[in-house]
Formats: sequence, C-alpha cells, structure tokens
Amino acid sequence: MPRNILKSSLAAVPDPMLFIDEDGNISLSNGAAETLFGDWIQRRSYVTALRQPALLQMVEDVFGGGPGGETRFVRTDQAGETLFQVRVTPLKREEAEVDGVLLHFSDITHLREAEEMRSNFVANVSHELRTPLTALSGFIETLRGPAKDDAEARDRFLGIMDVEASRMNRLVQDLLSLSRVESEERVRPSEDVNLMHVLQSVKATLRPQSDDRTCDVVIETDAAHEDLTIRGDKDQLTQVFMNLTENAIKYGKEGKPVTLRMSLGMGKGSMRGPLVQVDVQDRGDGIDPIHLPRLTERFYRIDSHRSRAMGGTGLGLAIVKHIINRHRGRMRIHSEIGKGSIFSVILPRG
Repeated sequence: MPRNILKSSLAAVPDPMLFIDEDGNISLSNGAAETLFGDWIQRRSYVTALRQPALLQMVEDVFGGGPGGETRFVRTDQAGETLFQVRVTPLKREEAEVDGVLLHFSDITHLREAEEMRSNFVANVSHELRTPLTALSGFIETLRGPAKDDAEARDRFLGIMDVEASRMNRLVQDLLSLSRVESEERVRPSEDVNLMHVLQSVKATLRPQSDDRTCDVVIETDAAHEDLTIRGDKDQLTQVFMNLTENAIKYGKEGKPVTLRMSLGMGKGSMRGPLVQVDVQDRGDGIDPIHLPRLTERFYRIDSHRSRAMGGTGLGLAIVKHIINRHRGRMRIHSEIGKGSIFSVILPRG
C-alpha cells in the first residue's frame, strides 16, 4: 500500500493505530496513537515503544510469517489502567514478504468494568440471600429435631423465620424494581404529575412510621407552588420520595421533624431552564463525608448491621438514582456530622 494512502487511512480512524515498518520501527501513527503514547514513538523501535511481552511476541511472529491476531495491551497512568484489545495485521508487499505490521488499539476498559460490576452484583446478591436462607434452613432443622415439641421455641423461631422471609421478599422486590427502572432509564416519562400531591401521599403513607418515631413529616412550600406539575412518572416519583422520606424517619433522631421542602429555580449548564427542587431533610447524626460519593452504589451501606436490622436491602438509593436519571434530574447530598442530612432532588419543570 502506498505510504500516503496508508497515512491518510490511519488518520481517518478514531482509535489509536500504529504502522511498524520492515525495519521494526514505528514509521506511522495517527493522532489517537500520539495522544496515547506521545509523539516520541515516531521512528522508534516497536520493542522500545510497546514493551509488553504478549504484544511484542505477536508482532515478532507476524514478521516471521505468522497470520497476526489479537492480544491485550494495558496502559497505566495517573488516572488508572486502560485496557486495549490490539489487532495485529500483517501488510504484505508481495505474497511471501511482510512489508510491515499494522496495530489497531480498541479501548475495552468499559467491558472489563461491566464484567466486574456483574460479578460483584452476583456476589452481593448471593451474600444477601445466603444469610436469611442459612437461618431459615437452620431453624427448620431445629424445629424438626430438638425443638419439635417445644412450643415456646417454635413460636420464637417462627417469628425469626417470618422476619428473614420478609427480608428476602423485600430484596427480590427491590431487585425487580431496579431491573425495571434500568430498562426504562432512557425513555423519558410523558405524563403530568402534581408534585405536591406526590409529597402529600408519601406523608400519609408513612404516618405510622413517623408516629412510631414521634417525628412529624412537614411539607414546606409557597402556596403558589401547590398546583405545580412536571413531566414524570407518578409511581416512580412516589417511590423516590417514599424511599428518601422513610430513610429520613429511620435515621433521623426520634422526636425531631423530617422536612420536605419544595422550591423553584433556574438551572445552568446541562440543566439549563426552570427547575423544581425538593429537599428531604432529617435531624439525625449526619453522614461522614467519606461515604457520600458511594451512597447510591448497589448494596453499599454505611452501617450494614443497622441497615439490615431496619429492613434495608442496600438497593434503595440505587433505584432512586436511576429514577432521577430517567427524569433527567440530579440528586445532591449534603450532610453534617451531628446536624443531619439533606437529600435534594432537582427536576426539570419542562
């Protein structure tokens, strides 16, 4: 292939590409490759520039008459590791003579990350289910054996089994909900939703829990905002504020109010235009800043024992995040140790 045509072809490809000539030097590279390696690689030996044994061996095999193929290349910098799938292709001037070797680098880091996420997700679900299943199996075995005729033990064990079964049911329901929300995330909702009605419904539904904790749920907004409607999915928005308000009741201090505060504003940047913001505020112990970036991760808990004891599955805020994303909104979390937390949901009005 003429050199000028090859150079133009490489320049048209968005992925990094290198051409190694018959002398073993990198004689051509496109802009993406120079961004990845630096322009110092020009006219350098491929051994000096690439250095990773698997890739070097495949290039050497091609110069020895091999057919080429694919291998992996890992690039490490301050941002971490980037994983590339490298296609090694011989370019022949004549049937039996290799004129050079073409390298095409495809970034597959996202595929590895997705696989790690799937693996971690399966491991977490397995762990969450194994504990109650082990407890149920143990109690069943005990009730069939040593406690078969012990009425007091039977009642106590059946009560614990009911709690564990309910926990598994909540986990399965949240997993189904998360799957459904993720599948709909790219489809923007189109119905008109009165946000005040949603907040009032949440308050009424959670009245038993707030009464148990002697903490009032207070809705604050201007009277002019009470008829505010936005484009959304009523059931999903109810799920968002139900989750956030229930958490505020659970983790706020007993006897202290939980505030739902609705306000209007104008957004900037990617959220330019009229916005509505709902703050869910508790007066609890607050959250250490180290935890804030990870709160919406699946199964992430600040206090695993306390969360499980309160019936949490570790999926609630992950579901909230996906629902807010579907509504093209944002969630911000502000917390101070000893003063409490504010979870702010910001949604476009248009």
